[in-house]
Amino acid sequence: MGNLGPGLAATGPCMKGPAPDLEPLFEKTDEWARGGEIDDPHNIANQRIYIFAGYNDSIVNPRVGDAAYRFYLHYLGGQSNGNVFYQTAIGAGHSQVTVDYGLPCNKNEGDFIDHCNYDQAGIILQHIYGALNPKNRGAVSGKLITFDQRELTSPESPGSYSMAETGYVYVPSSCAAQQPCRVHIALHGCKQNFETIQDRYIQHAGYNEWADTNRLIILYPQTIVGNPATDPFTPLNPFGCWDWWGYTNFNYAVKAGRQITTIKAMLDRLTSGHLQSPAVPGDNAPFGIVINDVSNTGAAIAWAAAAGAQSYTVNRASGGGDSFTPIGSVSGQSFGDLNLRPATSYRYKVTVSLRGGTEGPSSPVATATTLPPPPRCDTPGSCPVP
Repeated sequence: MGNLGPGLAATGPCMKGPAPDLEPLFEKTDEWARGGEIDDPHNIANQRIYIFAGYNDSIVNPRVGDAAYRFYLHYLGGQSNGNVFYQTAIGAGHSQVTVDYGLPCNKNEGDFIDHCNYDQAGIILQHIYGALNPKNRGAVSGKLITFDQRELTSPESPGSYSMAETGYVYVPSSCAAQQPCRVHIALHGCKQNFETIQDRYIQHAGYNEWADTNRLIILYPQTIVGNPATDPFTPLNPFGCWDWWGYTNFNYAVKAGRQITTIKAMLDRLTSGHLQSPAVPGDNAPFGIVINDVSNTGAAIAWAAAAGAQSYTVNRASGGGDSFTPIGSVSGQSFGDLNLRPATSYRYKVTVSLRGGTEGPSSPVATATTLPPPPRCDTPGSCPVP
């Protein structure tokens, strides 16, 4: 990577080097928050976080995922740890992971889409939004619409932000018919922009099938490959990545960042004139829970919204007994239960606290069985996948 310039070469330790010292990152985050350059990081307690590190990833060391997990736990403060789920037991390479599209699971090349019999898009969506309607397994009903990203970067050119002139948005037929919908932003990875692989990420990452049945509009902003040697007005971005190391300018990670403000403008335009109270996709379903994901040390559960709910308490039982113990309360509709034993069954039920302090319904019981420990992988990219 050295011939690509000092800025890009410096990303090597971020991906491959030793685990970062988080204390300076906490200090910088808090400094930005005090100055209003970012919102209060303790708002993370109201967010749902999904972190993934495939054990065949030869591009990014799993210690990077470990550091991200510790960073979020710091700001969750022990009160909302159930908002995060960290998956490390899938044998994927560096990729968007699908059920059956793309390269074999352990690959780190091509379009960086690997099939591992793992519905990553659906798992992400249910961790963020709660239990959803089943995805469309046939031809999707919506339309992929192009829009002009130049209008969102004006008066600057999108190329100066390493962004393409054209972006894409998937609109289900229900949303086109003016039913209330939500917007989910799907950012492609490096080497997955339209310029590089055409629409294969957009069509095959797995989001559109879930969007089709759950009134979700999927926004697909686009980057370009940037090379100032051929275009002096574009920053150096040889793989079409989003700016995670500062190639646009020093504000890349704060609210004033060029790409951040542009994507926020896209979201504002999509939601202008929105209905005040979008219906929850699973609002007509009975209150129940699903096992959304399991790792060797964790289980992720999700549930449909209960009418009048103020908070949800997750209860767990292990072994063959019927003794359920509360393990956490959340305001959303998902929970990540980590630090479990491998190859072990756990049972879960969720109880509801209603507005006004009364107790609401209790969900049926769902059983999750954690995975066995993944094989030791000393040569990521060539390790076996069960």
